Order: sequence, then C-alpha cells, then structure tokens
Amino acid sequence: MKQEELELYMDTYGKDLYSFCCCVTRNRQEADDLYQDTFLKVYELGEKLVIKTNPKSYLMGIAFNLYRNYKRKLSVRQRIAGVCVSLDENAEMIPMDGQLTEDMMISKEECRIVREAVNNLSDKYRIPILLFYMEGLSQADIAAMLRISESAVKTRVHRAKKILREKLEGLL
Repeated sequence: MKQEELELYMDTYGKDLYSFCCCVTRNRQEADDLYQDTFLKVYELGEKLVIKTNPKSYLMGIAFNLYRNYKRKLSVRQRIAGVCVSLDENAEMIPMDGQLTEDMMISKEECRIVREAVNNLSDKYRIPILLFYMEGLSQADIAAMLRISESAVKTRVHRAKKILREKLEGLL
C-alpha cells in the first residue's frame, strides 16, 4: 500500500473509525492507541493488503481484531498481576457551544442515558449494535468482520435491542 492510498483511507474513513474506536474501548486514550495501531497495521501489511469491497468495514475489522487481542492480553495480565483498568465515562461527551436550552439539556441527558445503557451491554451485544446503528454496516459486513454467521448478527442485534428496550422503558 502506498502512502497516498493510506492517506486517502485516513481522510475518507478516519472520523468513522475513530468514533468506532471510542465506542469500542470506552476510553479516549485507548481509542487513540487503537486508531493509530489500526493504521499502523494497514501500513505494515503494505502490498499484501488488498481491499476490494467496503474499505470502511475492512478497517473496522482490523480495529476490532486489535481490540480483541488487547482484551485477551489484558485479561491474562489481570489474572497474573491483578491490574485494574478504569474506563473514561466521558469518552463520548462532545462539548456543545453556546447557550444550552432546556430542550438541548433534555436531549443531552437522553443521549447520555442511552449511551450508558449501550455501554453496559456485554461486548457480545454492544459491538454488533454499534456497528449496525452507529456505522450503518450491513449484517453481512458485520458477520464477516466478527467472523460469525449473519443469523448470529441478526440475533445479537435483536437481543441487544430487547435488553435496551427493557432498560430504557421506564427512563425515557
């Protein structure tokens, strides 16, 4: 892969990939690392890398695999040394400019509640629902990325929606 091609991917899909990294890691610093590691991995693969269809999905697949590997290493370290990792609760908060009206405050609070509910889902349900709704990927793309069947993706999205509906029913 040439540097120009990498820069094109960064310009075109960088914002979406970074947003995905923030949602997956739930920590701004880890998201930065994951984002950089993803493009480093793409650059390292160089000419071996052939992206024919949906580069966005391919990049997110690389990011997800790197995240999964990181979690595996972290769980081994926790078993050995008992290291604890804190989550940045405000990773998704985007500062707003100007005066906040009552409607904007209510909307912001509703978004925070939904975001918190999604973040409390297990990775099994959280990752597919984020990819489906936040990134707008098809079930086939998600299945290929996560290396599971399309029916498993469909089931996980359905169950995640059901869990979220139960959690948010009385709140919103």
